Amino acid sequence: MPALNESTKTFAPINRGYNQVFQPNRLSIGVIAPLESYTSGPVPTMERHLERVRLAEKAGFSAVWLRDVPFNVPSFGDAGQVFDPFVYLGFLAGQTERIALGVASLILPLRHPAHVAKAAASVDQLSGGRLILGIASGDRPEEYPALNETYANRGQRFRDSFEYIRRMADSAPAFENRYGQTNGEMDLLPKPAAGKIPMLITGGSQQEPQWGARNSDGLITYPRNIDDQANAVRSWRDGIPGKTEASKPVMQSLYIDVLADPDAPPQPIHLGFRSGIKFLKTYLKSLEEIGVNHVALNLRFNQADTEQTILYLAEDLLPEFAAQGHKP
Repeated sequence: MPALNESTKTFAPINRGYNQVFQPNRLSIGVIAPLESYTSGPVPTMERHLERVRLAEKAGFSAVWLRDVPFNVPSFGDAGQVFDPFVYLGFLAGQTERIALGVASLILPLRHPAHVAKAAASVDQLSGGRLILGIASGDRPEEYPALNETYANRGQRFRDSFEYIRRMADSAPAFENRYGQTNGEMDLLPKPAAGKIPMLITGGSQQEPQWGARNSDGLITYPRNIDDQANAVRSWRDGIPGKTEASKPVMQSLYIDVLADPDAPPQPIHLGFRSGIKFLKTYLKSLEEIGVNHVALNLRFNQADTEQTILYLAEDLLPEFAAQGHKP
């Protein structure tokens, strides 16, 4: 039985990708690009990156997620998928058909929101409504001077950027904030495929508690122990306004290293664990029970062949967590 009194709640539909990935009382599984193991340094090879995304789609994973890493910062230790997320999303939109295309997460204070709004709506249109946009205030101070921005006030700029992007989905909006003004006589095109870009806040993003529950379309968070995660999910959803039957999804990332022995017990790794498939399945079931709706798996520390791991997970794991309406 679903926990947190969520059994009768619904998520407001937004676009094709969001509706496919996020369903009340169910957990879906996605993957984080690049789909490869790279432990000897911060920069992946990006070999066979398109083939692996296509394989993940064919295998039935519900989403592929890209990170926004403008600069390869040594202290951060991970250059992400290297490519600009919107350029890469546009490429993947033309090379895939069903899998949701997500960003987890775009650093709003480092981009002008007009460019974000236009790029996001373009990807959403080109992909047939498959974009899910995670948003964040940023956690790498070294990047801000390179763009002549201030790290300390990124929370205010995050809110203003969020508001700007929302308003640009309207027809010819009359609007003004720190990022600019429009007088209602011109328009930003294209518009999102379903009239709105789903935007999920990452953590607190320098906002007051529950700001994200009131304003965003969902929460992206990091792994915690099950009790702490259950409390975090409950606390966040308690801040959702409106009708009692309305709710919003929660997702988290998870680094995994899947061992050949299905019964192998867990060993901790960075933001995840190394284990056999049985423990991984049990862990994911426990997340589903506390109300988490999606887990994005990161294979950076996975020691086995990437393609074989994708197929192994698809065969032994995905049948337990297949999203309704998304079949391989």
